[in-house]
Amino acid sequence: MPHAIHIGNLTLSGKCPLFLIAGPCVIESEKHAMKMAEQLRASARALGVPFIFKASFDKANRTSIDSYRGPGLTLGLEILAIIKKKFGVPILTDVHDVSQVAPAAEICDVIQVPAFLSRQTDLLVEAGRSGAVVNIKKGQFLSPWEIGQAIKKVSSTGNHRILITERGTSFGYHNLVVDMRAIAVMKDFGYPVILDATHALQLPGGEGQRSGGQPQFIETLARAGVAAGVDGVFMEVHDHPARALSDGANALDLKRFKPLARKLRDLGKFVRAL
Repeated sequence: MPHAIHIGNLTLSGKCPLFLIAGPCVIESEKHAMKMAEQLRASARALGVPFIFKASFDKANRTSIDSYRGPGLTLGLEILAIIKKKFGVPILTDVHDVSQVAPAAEICDVIQVPAFLSRQTDLLVEAGRSGAVVNIKKGQFLSPWEIGQAIKKVSSTGNHRILITERGTSFGYHNLVVDMRAIAVMKDFGYPVILDATHALQLPGGEGQRSGGQPQFIETLARAGVAAGVDGVFMEVHDHPARALSDGANALDLKRFKPLARKLRDLGKFVRAL
């Protein structure tokens, strides 16, 4: 039986409405994160779309040593706690190290294992032990079948509150592709499957000291994923992508979020009614 994941008043499963995970790649400041959370929540509520806010306190896998990484664990979690309390939205953030898991799980509803770390046994097991919902992003180097091993590492702890995210597969240098067959393969594991419609359009290291991106294809890819049967869509969103401190090259412009969310909501209803 497919696992339904409960987060507060939200239920995430293929039998429930399509859900969205959205927010800036990294916390740039308390003011900016608050602004993004407020506007994204307002759009999602107006559309009746289940919504989880995401932002990272640290981005440990930046291309360059000089790239902005975030405010760090302590301040970052303080900001996320304020957002959660003020806006009443579930929170997702990345963890990169075993030591970050417990503090993050105290504040956040979903802890995310980044794609580059999706084979790190200690991190996956500790994430499972936390009791939080664990979102495993499938590594760019993994087939959809191999993510089953990561799922086993988390579920070995007795935690079956697991989400799986497709974010593209390496296809030559500086390029990713999404094989829509992977959605069906991963759904067979029995957990909700998400498509990351922005990271999948990243051009890793494509601009030398930073990654490039193809944001003009976000809507195309997101709609294709919903048509293929994903349970949720993940999108990095920024009010000024050109000025974003991380991953702006593949981020969705905030002003495009509500129109796209409406289309995805309606397409999701149609697909679920088939």
